[in-house]
Amino acid sequence: MAEQTIVGALLLGLLEGITEFLPVSSTGHLILAGHFLGFKSPGNTFEVLIQLGAILAILSVYFTRLIELARQLPTSAKARRFVFAILLAFLPAAVIGVFAHSFIKTILFESPMLICIMLIIGGFVLMAVDHIKRPPRYSDVMDFPPLLAFKIGLIQCIAMIPGTSRSGATIAGALLMGTDKRSAAEFSFFLAMPTMAGAFAYDLYKNYDKLSADDVSMIAIGFIAAFISGVFVVRRLLDFVSQHGFTLFAWWRIIVGTVGLVGLLFWS
Repeated sequence: MAEQTIVGALLLGLLEGITEFLPVSSTGHLILAGHFLGFKSPGNTFEVLIQLGAILAILSVYFTRLIELARQLPTSAKARRFVFAILLAFLPAAVIGVFAHSFIKTILFESPMLICIMLIIGGFVLMAVDHIKRPPRYSDVMDFPPLLAFKIGLIQCIAMIPGTSRSGATIAGALLMGTDKRSAAEFSFFLAMPTMAGAFAYDLYKNYDKLSADDVSMIAIGFIAAFISGVFVVRRLLDFVSQHGFTLFAWWRIIVGTVGLVGLLFWS
């Protein structure tokens, strides 16, 4: 591997871990950064497969809680309802992801201009939602009813358009349906586990024959970087949004989208 490629994989891996759980669109950031860095992977597999690092990051942070949840399943109706709610929320993305996989990877992933526009639009939407002032009906993810979870799962499907943000869509949807900011972000964490694992497994199944030894090495570098930065973000995000909300991330989206548009129009 060329040194430039190694550095690119490292930078993109760090970017994946930092942005995956923030409502700013990790995929959009990766595609834009890869575009301007001249970094290209076969079938855009790198951008999806390094998500394994982010998956393991959230599993490591939530390991004790997941073990306790599994221990409670045989005896706790509340635990069983929560697991069912997560699986129900995951279902729409699983179905649409399988049937629209080719369109998403070959059309939407190849549209940096669309990504910039979605970053900007999503920023204004997130800012508007963050400023809605009304008493939340739900403040504990364990109390989310299955129907609410399913609706959040439907909204998550919007994020198949790169630049929208999976976490941004689920958080905004949850807030609009009566959750508080902390539980909205935490539900997005839990929903990320099956969603990202499913995307990783399906993309690997579809593209493993296209990967060379160098591709695998790049993915390994990106995976490690994503894991390290992902752990840092997951450990601190809930406390941050509880105190400050999502306006900072809304401005982040708007600025990145605007800079990206300028770069595409006048430099790329």
